[in-house]
Order: sequence, then C-alpha cells, then structure tokens
Amino acid sequence: AAGNPRGASMKTLSDWHDDTFVNGPAWTEFAKAMGLDSEGKSKSAESVYVVSVYRPIPGHEDALEKFLSEPPSASNDLAVGVVLLQHLEGGAWRYCTITRYKSWQDYATSETTSVAQTNKGNGGWFTLREHVSFHNDTLTSRIAP
Repeated sequence: AAGNPRGASMKTLSDWHDDTFVNGPAWTEFAKAMGLDSEGKSKSAESVYVVSVYRPIPGHEDALEKFLSEPPSASNDLAVGVVLLQHLEGGAWRYCTITRYKSWQDYATSETTSVAQTNKGNGGWFTLREHVSFHNDTLTSRIAP
C-alpha cells in the first residue's frame, strides 16, 4: 500500500509516532458514540474529541477500568459519547478512551466543572490518580480526514 504520507507542514509538528492495536466495542456502537453514524454525522460537525491513554499502577487495572467505564454524567461532564478501548499490542499503556463533546464550549464547561471539583480535594481527578502511573490526553476537532 502507498500509505498516507504527511504533508511538509505536518512534519514539523511531531517528533514520534506509535502504532497500537486495541479491542473495543462493535463498530456500530463506536460510530454512534463518536457521531460517525448516519444519524450523528449531521450533528457532529463541531464536535471536539479527547483521546486519552492510561497505564494503571500494578494491581489497579480492574479499579481503573471500572473508573473509566463510568458514564460521563456521573461527574457532571457534558460529553455526549465515550468509547473505552483496551490495549492488545503496541504502545506502553493499557486503556484508551475517546470522548466526544458537541462543541469547544461544552468541552470548556466540563473542564471548568472538573477544576472546581479538583479544588474541593476530591472527585474524578483524585480517583484517577489513585489508579494510574501514566496518563496522556490529546485534543482534536476531528477523527478522520
């Protein structure tokens, strides 16, 4: 296959690349959560996605999976779709989540709520920190070209 070469302007924006194979929900469930199905395509043009990877502390894998599987509404998050993927081969992490927000405004509102919870000294961030040795987020405004 010829592949999908990056344009010259993109080459200066990245210093590494890591391929990974994952296990996750069926395509119909994934597409619905990400707004990629026929119903969601017209509503997801302004969507914002957060791709997060997590490596659990040894012995905390089940607790981290349970935490990551909780619905967004449990933390007053405005996310409209979340998919949890499990690592099979590749990168040095165990779980990947892709979270979809309707807009940058919904994402910002959710982040503001999260910061307010964190300032109280409890909630999502503190629970997450009990179970992870590594965590990384990437923000994007689209999943595919």
